[in-house]
Amino acid sequence: MTRFLILIIASFVSQTFAQTPFKKVLFLGNSITKHGPKADIDWSGNWGMAASSEAKDYVHVFTKALGDKQSSTPEILVKNIADFERAHQGYDFAAKLKEAIDFQADLIVLAIGENVPGLKTAEEAVAFASSVLKLLRTVSGARKPVILVRSCFWAVPAKDSCLKLACNEVGGIFVDISSLSADKSLYGRAEREFKHAGVANHPGDKGMAAIADALMKALAK
Repeated sequence: MTRFLILIIASFVSQTFAQTPFKKVLFLGNSITKHGPKADIDWSGNWGMAASSEAKDYVHVFTKALGDKQSSTPEILVKNIADFERAHQGYDFAAKLKEAIDFQADLIVLAIGENVPGLKTAEEAVAFASSVLKLLRTVSGARKPVILVRSCFWAVPAKDSCLKLACNEVGGIFVDISSLSADKSLYGRAEREFKHAGVANHPGDKGMAAIADALMKALAK
């Protein structure tokens, strides 16, 4: 491919991104994405756990970056689907994800895996990958939204492989953030003191920013 052709393609992609802004973004995740107040673990926020404020969690850092990039702020819907992670087989998508389905997002960000029980057999891996695929197809509907699926923050190769498989099946963009957990400065406990070890083990403001940055870079490509 000539340099001239590459420049034309790059220009077209850039213009397309600018001319067709994402109007609705759906975030499906777990406590890293959103967790309501829970007194017994000393968590009072209603946003991505361990972030110092809503504006600092990856959802809102990513949304702001996206809004700046396309010069328009998208409407967002943020859902905690940890119940899907813990019991994905036989999950009632129609009932539990009605709001997400009806939202009709043109960009979907799936950030799950951490709460999925360990995949000990090939059969369990197949079941999880199949459930994730059904999840993505259900919330996409007949539309063709752009889909970002990120790997686990706390890297687990078996789970990440299943997430990537389902992502590829729907033509999504897989975002590998598995290296982030090795950087201890990205944890909440590195930024301030938490009474509960589980909360402290979540990504802090710096970690949330790193996740948002990885998502934005993947979207740009």
